[in-house]
Formats: sequence, structure tokens, C-alpha cells
Amino acid sequence: MNSTIKIGLALEQNAPHIAAMSRDLIERGLAWTWTQQRVVRSIRDKNTNVAVAFDESTLVAFGIMKYEEDEGHLLLFAVQDTHRRMGLGTALMSWLERTALVAGIGVIHLEARLANEEARAFYRRLGYKEVKVVRGYYRGIESGIRLAKDLWA
Repeated sequence: MNSTIKIGLALEQNAPHIAAMSRDLIERGLAWTWTQQRVVRSIRDKNTNVAVAFDESTLVAFGIMKYEEDEGHLLLFAVQDTHRRMGLGTALMSWLERTALVAGIGVIHLEARLANEEARAFYRRLGYKEVKVVRGYYRGIESGIRLAKDLWA
């Protein structure tokens, strides 16, 4: 990974860029729901971590993880096309997983589009197991695959 990459918690001023990345990289083909206001709510939520990765001054990746009692749910995760296959996604997921462990979280769940083989392969490489196909998960338009990882294993 490039030494100019810095990972940390998002600030509210990052919300417009995170929302745009969600629209363009995650929600394409679907109605846009992760608007700036929704991202700001997540940044303010004490049970949610919004992590960002910057390459110098450019936001190039983010992940939004919501915490429950002893489980985490990765709500969104994206890396700009220009920064894929450089170890950045792995580093950001590792940051989120370490933070979850510190918070007492033992299991992380997430969903990916069933047809998104690249994302599914990425999560499998990180130790996530595909546990269930969820028909119509993405607004009734597209099926999803639920994945999970036991951090305590």
C-alpha cells in the first residue's frame, strides 16, 4: 500500500464525497439512498464507525460499520477504481475489524450484490464466508449474498 494513504474516522465534511462514492460505486442502477444527510447521521451515530482513507488530500475509500451488542454490520464499503488492487481495501477492512474487536464485536456481517464476483472474491480472501442468498435484497431489483466473519475464531 502507498505510504501516502492515511486511514481514520470520517468528519462531517467528508459526507458529500462519501455519498457521491456510494451513488457512483455502490448504488449504481438503484435509487440513491446513501445521501449526504444519511452519511452525516452515520458519522454522528455513537454505534457506527465511518472510516475513510485518503491519498494525500483525496478521499479514495470508505467503510461504514454499525455495531450491535456483539456483532457488526458493514453497511457500505467502497474503494475508488484508481486505488483498487493496491492493498487499500484490505488495509481499510483490517482497520475496521481491529476497531470492532476493541469494541467487543465478535462477528461481522455484510451483503454484496450476488452478481458482483469481484466483491465476493475480495471478502472471501479476507476470511468472510458466504452464508445466505437474499433474493431481492437490493430494493427488490437484485439479489444479494450475505457474508460473515467470526473475528474471535
